[in-house]
Amino acid sequence: MAVIANAGANPKGFSPRLSLVLIAPAMALLVLFFVLPLTGLLDQSVRSPDLSIANYVRALGSDLYMKILLRTVWLSAMVTALALVLGYPVALTMSRVSGRMQLVIAVCVLVPLWTSVLVRSYAWIVLLQRRGIVNDTLLQIGVIDAPLRLLYREGTVMVAMTHVLLPFMILSIYGVLRSIPRDLSMAASNLGAGGFATFRHVIWPLSLPGVYSGVLMVFIIALGFYITPALLGGPETLMMSTLIGQQTTETLDWGLAGALSVILLALTLLLVGLFGRVLRLEGKGI
Repeated sequence: MAVIANAGANPKGFSPRLSLVLIAPAMALLVLFFVLPLTGLLDQSVRSPDLSIANYVRALGSDLYMKILLRTVWLSAMVTALALVLGYPVALTMSRVSGRMQLVIAVCVLVPLWTSVLVRSYAWIVLLQRRGIVNDTLLQIGVIDAPLRLLYREGTVMVAMTHVLLPFMILSIYGVLRSIPRDLSMAASNLGAGGFATFRHVIWPLSLPGVYSGVLMVFIIALGFYITPALLGGPETLMMSTLIGQQTTETLDWGLAGALSVILLALTLLLVGLFGRVLRLEGKGI
């Protein structure tokens, strides 16, 4: 009770003791489900009689593994760009309409989040397999003479991953766009600005925090995405998460899997740091 009373007496926020109490459950979960597994991962990657870094040398010295790492970054960047291009107009429309139309758009965005990623990935298999809906439709209308090979291609993985991650981009941008007062657009219009000028000089700059958060979230999730690339991708579209899974379940090379995981984690942290740096520069107007 004394802690709560002290917190209530401080108009600027909680007392240090109460703050520690409030964040303790989150910190415990972080240690239990992130720090401890990460420690075990590091231990697996260097475990040998003399604690060598041979697994890291194998991973970084392999042209195949580096090619897969670059492909993972490339696909993640393309998925992020595609999600931004497709998601921004939806978020903008969602923030400008009201009533039933807004409800319809919100349902279309949220329903995929309530559906398992595994189910959505299998839905793409049903659509794109050799005797799937897309090939059967094209055959029936005479566009093609033989079924097309649509699965196990880089473009297929890219589209399917974009479909899964698109709601995260839309909701991140929508939350910021909704907070922008409409009076600003009206004021720009009264001053002679057209629709595109208003968007460029008013809406877009003010929505950048939502764009940044959506881009960062989608890109990080895409870097470690497993289910969709594993189901829809082939040897030519192998990503790091799938490769790590193969090392743990098929070859049972836990040391190499640990090294690959640490490399992917380090790359993710590096990119997040660079992104944060860009964010700070943009915030300062540089």
